[in-house]
Amino acid sequence: MKKSYEQFSARQELLDKQYDEAYVQKQHKRGKLTAHERILLLFDEGTFEETDAYIPPADASFGKSVKAFGDGVVTGYGRVNGRLVYAYSQDFNVLGGSLGSRHAAKIVKIQDMALKTGSPVVGLIDSGGARIQEGITGLNGYGDIFKRNVYSSGVIPQISVIMGPAAGGAVYSPALTDFIFMTADTSYMFVTGPNVVKEVLNETVSTEDLGGASVHGTKSGVADFVYKDDENTILGVKKLLSYLPSNNMENPPLITSADDIKRVTDQLRNIVPEDPDKPYDVKEIVELLVDNGEYMEVAENHAGNIFTAFARIDGQVVGIVANQPKVMAGTLDIDSSVKGARFINICNSFNVPIITLEDVPGFLPGTDQEHDGIIRHGAKLLYAYTFASVPKITVILRKAYGGAYIVMNSKGIGGDFVFAWPTAEIAVMGPDGAIAILYRKELAESEDPVMLKKELTQKYREEVTNPYLADEKGFIDEVIDPAMTRSKIITCLKALDRKTEYRPKRKHGNVPL
Repeated sequence: MKKSYEQFSARQELLDKQYDEAYVQKQHKRGKLTAHERILLLFDEGTFEETDAYIPPADASFGKSVKAFGDGVVTGYGRVNGRLVYAYSQDFNVLGGSLGSRHAAKIVKIQDMALKTGSPVVGLIDSGGARIQEGITGLNGYGDIFKRNVYSSGVIPQISVIMGPAAGGAVYSPALTDFIFMTADTSYMFVTGPNVVKEVLNETVSTEDLGGASVHGTKSGVADFVYKDDENTILGVKKLLSYLPSNNMENPPLITSADDIKRVTDQLRNIVPEDPDKPYDVKEIVELLVDNGEYMEVAENHAGNIFTAFARIDGQVVGIVANQPKVMAGTLDIDSSVKGARFINICNSFNVPIITLEDVPGFLPGTDQEHDGIIRHGAKLLYAYTFASVPKITVILRKAYGGAYIVMNSKGIGGDFVFAWPTAEIAVMGPDGAIAILYRKELAESEDPVMLKKELTQKYREEVTNPYLADEKGFIDEVIDPAMTRSKIITCLKALDRKTEYRPKRKHGNVPL
């Protein structure tokens, strides 16, 4: 070997030695894959190119210093599903994956390259937070990362995958990205840990109960997807990327569908009960509408009264937003409004048409909702729908009452096509409530108030909530046969293929936060 290559080979040997079997087993004993294993699982075989593999940690003026290549993060690029993607994977085996100045610089370089090339960026996070011994130098690295998260927002897809700890400042980069994945049992997120909670509030709480995947996948809604282990989590990331374009200037990947575009689905005529108070599962409708019954639900276990998912119809990616009658009767509350608004914003950012399946009796009443700001939070959903310029199609399945009807992509706020099934009821409020208000005196004076209310309710349904009245007045486009819903949606998507909207010039709107 030439002398000039000796140093080259020596460095390579040292790098290989760093990632030996002992290193691998150390991570496996925690129930986790190594940083490199995660990367290789994410990217198509043989396509990953690592960057800055030999960068060591910066010398610290205080505390312990460790000599190791990579500074606790693997960075690089390659192909996922055949498309260019940039990624970084934090290495908990090196300084606990903590973020130092050079660690941050490696991530920033990847973020910059992803933005320059219009490519998604995936962060595989397994970090103890800012590197204490580097002080402000390390901490400033988070600012550099956050800034790029914001600059890239709505331009390229940003996906955060929590595969270990994410504490303190480490949680805010994921919060700025489009989607957050978490791995059950081995990942957690919180601003302040159990020890701080104990010290400040004298409250004892476990790591899992404070910020585990189960908490963020259900209660807080921070996590959009939760999977049982590293392998399935990364496979979920790859699936999500298949629904997203590489950037905001492209459309999502279009595939050739084997599902018949003219498919008549008779089952759809029988899912919505005749009794308006009887629940049903809106997912049954979704499965019958989309290609091959396949979809990827977002935030499945949070705010179950609204359903959000990516799917394909005739090979075209769509975002589906649907009220879920089997949970809280499909009412809108704070959590569902925020969940729906966030999903709509993402769809709008990345050119994904929005299909709305509406069955909403109204906003959830009560002092808790009012005092916690349902007015402000409900306005987020209204704003998101109105602001969205992608194709927007609504199908009213059953109830469409009051302000909630307006919010759920009505014609009034910009719905491109709005259809109704024969089971639809469109009105200021439901028949029972309306009759109780309008005929309060008559009902009080009646000898048989039950029978009178029944008669008046039926009359109200015929003369007020009847979907054919809304059709005749132009507030919806058509009352359709449920069995023909899929083909109707496909026709509308084709009609809206070159949709363009011009809005007033402005820096940005004042989103209700």
